[in-house]
Parts: sequence; structure tokens; C-alpha cells
Amino acid sequence: MADTVIAQLAALKTAPVLQLKQQWRDLFENEPPPYNRRFLESRLAYRIQELAYGGLKPETLAKLEALGEELYGKGNRNPMLRRIRHQDKPVTGTRLIREWKGVEHCVTVLDDGYEYAGRPFKSLSHVARSITGTQWNGWAFFGLKNQRKGASR
Repeated sequence: MADTVIAQLAALKTAPVLQLKQQWRDLFENEPPPYNRRFLESRLAYRIQELAYGGLKPETLAKLEALGEELYGKGNRNPMLRRIRHQDKPVTGTRLIREWKGVEHCVTVLDDGYEYAGRPFKSLSHVARSITGTQWNGWAFFGLKNQRKGASR
């Protein structure tokens, strides 16, 4: 069996994209996503091995599910929708100062959000919208976007 799995994996590299998409339909029983070749190859390679050798153990799946819920919240599987994690937020009490159209604006970081002009806000984007009247990324507006963990200048 290992020889056939290795042969199938090797064949992915030279197969035309149309063949990869058909293989996706055969192995996943649904339409392939509109992603690039590299994505199709990696997911097909995993699926081939999963079918041949078995998938993740139930306890591993449960652990991954628990970690996902901890990170993204229960029921939210889309990491693009996750809120900024607490440890990424500036320390409570930090004052963010931004000059906009000649006026200095000061925001205080709270445990559960931000305070600006004596009013509570849930996000910096809401504060930036209040200041500018237009949609802004709050982290970018206050110059924090490139200072987050892992970001390079």
C-alpha cells in the first residue's frame, strides 16, 4: 500500500490542474475550491494519506476544536473574523495620541475596550470612525499596525 500512496503523491506534481480538480471531486465528493495548484496538491496529498493510513485520532480532533474555540470563539471558524486577541492589545491605561486635521485626539486603553472623549468604544476602528467620519482600520489610524507581535517594520 505504501508504494501506491507514494506513487499517487509523486503523480500530483506532474498532473494537469484539470486532473487535480477531478481527483478532488473523487476524493472529497464536492467541487474543488478556486485556489491555486499548490493548495490543491497539498490538500490532495493529505487526503490520499488520510484515506490510506487513517485520519487524526478523535482526541487530537477534540484538542484542535478546543484550541479553535479558545482562539476564535465558539462557532466562529473563520480566522479572518477573529478579534484582536487580548495579548495583542496595548496595555490597559496606555494613552494613544493622534493628531487629525490639526486637532490632537487622545484615546485611553481600557480592559474591555477604549475610551475617547469620555465615551466607551469597543474597538479602535470605532474611535477612528468617530474622529474622521469615515471607515478606518483603528490599528493603522493610531500607528499600531506594524507594531503588533510578529510584524516587521
